[in-house]
Amino acid sequence: MADLSRPERLQIMLSPAELKALDDWRFSRRMPSRAAAVRELLRRGLASEGFLEADGQTKSQEFGVIASTGETNGSL
Repeated sequence: MADLSRPERLQIMLSPAELKALDDWRFSRRMPSRAAAVRELLRRGLASEGFLEADGQTKSQEFGVIASTGETNGSL
């Protein structure tokens, strides 16, 4: 059984549109909580291949959950 002790807290800021995308994804998969949905998305993302790596010059605010107009990376 997995260790349920999670002593580290991670805080992220999401726009209303990003939060809606997360909640829509969560509810469509019947996830029990936002935290569980985020952990599942992290697990899937860490296991995925074929994505470009950050160049070290990109700012945190440039990484989004959903794509802006004309932008294709980071969408659900």
